[in-house]
Amino acid sequence: MPEIAALPRVFSPELIKRDRILAAIDVGTNSVHMVVVKIEPSLPTFSIIDREKETVRLGNFCEKTGGLSDDAMDRCISALKRCRAIAESLKAEDIVAVATSAVREARNGQEFLERVEAEVGLSVNLISGPEEARRIYLGVLSGMEFQGQPHTIIDIGGGSTELILGSAESQRYLSSTKVGAVRLTAQFVSTNPVNDLEFTALRSYVRGMLERSVDELKRHLEPHETLRLVGTSGTIECLAALDAHDRMGFVPEPLNGYEMSYQSLAELVERLRHMTFAERLAMPEMSPRRAEIIVAGAVILQEAMQMLEAQQIVICERALREGVVVDWMLTHGLIEDRMQFQQSVRQRSVLKTAQKYQVNQENGARVAQFALDLFDQTQGTLHHWSHLERELLWAAAVLHNCGHFVSHSAHHKHSYYLIRNAELLGYTETELEVIANLARYHRRSSPKKKHDSFRSLPSKHYRQIVSQLSALLRIAVALDRRSIGAIKSLHCNFDAETEVLHLHLQPTRANDDCASELWSLEYKKALFEEEFGLHLAVRLV
Repeated sequence: MPEIAALPRVFSPELIKRDRILAAIDVGTNSVHMVVVKIEPSLPTFSIIDREKETVRLGNFCEKTGGLSDDAMDRCISALKRCRAIAESLKAEDIVAVATSAVREARNGQEFLERVEAEVGLSVNLISGPEEARRIYLGVLSGMEFQGQPHTIIDIGGGSTELILGSAESQRYLSSTKVGAVRLTAQFVSTNPVNDLEFTALRSYVRGMLERSVDELKRHLEPHETLRLVGTSGTIECLAALDAHDRMGFVPEPLNGYEMSYQSLAELVERLRHMTFAERLAMPEMSPRRAEIIVAGAVILQEAMQMLEAQQIVICERALREGVVVDWMLTHGLIEDRMQFQQSVRQRSVLKTAQKYQVNQENGARVAQFALDLFDQTQGTLHHWSHLERELLWAAAVLHNCGHFVSHSAHHKHSYYLIRNAELLGYTETELEVIANLARYHRRSSPKKKHDSFRSLPSKHYRQIVSQLSALLRIAVALDRRSIGAIKSLHCNFDAETEVLHLHLQPTRANDDCASELWSLEYKKALFEEEFGLHLAVRLV
């Protein structure tokens, strides 16, 4: 398999020079967390102004429907309204929100996000499990120095547990497993205190669920390497606080950098399992909500440490919400140096997926360049999309033919579901839906609401992105009809008076009439003309 080509510079974010206040919100299974930061581009770094947390138990699904319950959604929306009000009072110029496990899995997850947008005025991005793990990794990197040594990060949430192996610049392994403190408490714990039967079942289930992820992670370690375990999340911080209080008589503030041994954790788990809810609640640093789920969370951590053969765990108070901040800084071109690998994660992930599905890379690169040239030369006249949509177009252009991996017949439809399920890192679920739809509509039918894929887009805004950019992609695909690079370059000129877009094409070889490409353009241009309300006039020069 050939190596992936050097990354094209497709992404040119607008330059940010002045300090900016940003709020990042994590809509989790158990809690809503927000961090408000001051970003200083000149350094570049960020400092934390405020933290907010509210337990909403979004993961307490309705037994009848299997979806988010009305009460949980109401609690979450109230919490998000308060978060927005606090962010605005602190002069936040942008609020970036992500949703994780509970919303990912709920049947009515998308409906909930639409309700949040309508009632709170907040657009929440749904992210996949691996993408959640990547952003947790970014958050930890922003608060710890790995010094080039391999570290395993464990984040125990309400609905899932993320395991990440990295050594500063690059993450070697990302996983998200459906074992979380809220989820397992609901599944296994009904006695008070937890009886032996339930506790044994809980431990066995956790071990079975984590086994594959742990084995995979270990395979990414070199024989001579030893790893250091880093723990994030409220569950792990609570356990560390209990351990610190036992050992020192007080809880250090901050907990960042505190180390807890496996032996201490094992002893703590043994105590917790025999305590009633009231006894757990009387412990230091224990809220009522945490007291309910701490046994399940402690078992997850104990089993993970045992399977990883980790004798110590060090606490990091930065996690997903700080990772959202770092990702925002990467997206806006503010961080390079040791984050350079992460800065290109989206493009790198697309190219690896193209390689996986044996896409003709030269054809993909040419189509992508034509698509970007069309985008750039018609920006401000035919459309007003930004660098963010430009990058989605690039990804779709590179991957538009990946469906050939399944079958030539209806390959555009195969491209849709391969992209949709590829778990491309760096993208939100909505962005993945846009990329997949763009690839789906590079040929044949135009976008229609009767199509499930097009209907899956969350709003008219995203449907318009797909309608307009898929029209550009069709023209770009036509320009490499024979996949031999017959067209060297293109130039667009729009005449607003006559409503004609003049497309001048320069052949690669002077004696090539490019008949196939011109025929394909003639065949595909009708949708482009209809979408933009103009006539396309094509000429070889």
